[in-house]
Amino acid sequence: MAEETKKKAAPKKEAKPEAAAKVAGEKPAKKAPAVPVETAPVAETPVVAAPTAAELLGEDANAKKVIKAKHAKNIVAGVANILATFNNTQVTITDAQGNLIGWSSAGRVGFKGSRKSTAYAAQQVAQDAARQAMAHGMKEVEIRVKGPGSGRESAIRAIQAIGLEISSIKDVTPIPHNGCRPRKKRRV
Repeated sequence: MAEETKKKAAPKKEAKPEAAAKVAGEKPAKKAPAVPVETAPVAETPVVAAPTAAELLGEDANAKKVIKAKHAKNIVAGVANILATFNNTQVTITDAQGNLIGWSSAGRVGFKGSRKSTAYAAQQVAQDAARQAMAHGMKEVEIRVKGPGSGRESAIRAIQAIGLEISSIKDVTPIPHNGCRPRKKRRV
């Protein structure tokens, strides 16, 4: 009788069928071929394509949105004057007559010292000035570049990337034709 209670107490644990057969004293059944156990279907995640370089350059995660100005002038075409010196970059956007619409410089954007003369500072300057102009309804711009600084090309690219259409690019750097006496030579 003690054996019967032991046999009855053993199946409480969930054991493998082979172990249960051994406890009962029976021959273990032949193993069936392994069949993969079906699990609950996994929700398929949508495949997201990697962003292109144009999308990454065009949209910053913390980019400022263009907000319509309170007293918008509704000027569609204008002129962007880029002054790129060795120490700074200034971008001024005007209408066709020369009336100021928006401007920015490396110091205004927040750069100090030698960082003002970098190409990255020029890019930020151009974006800031272009946002101001777009707030007044500007869509097309003619670019005039002046000076030998490192921010010339990056400022033009930033204006194009933010969404302003470029109609023409002119270099208006003044070149002397032996007109007046040059400054004394710099001693380093």
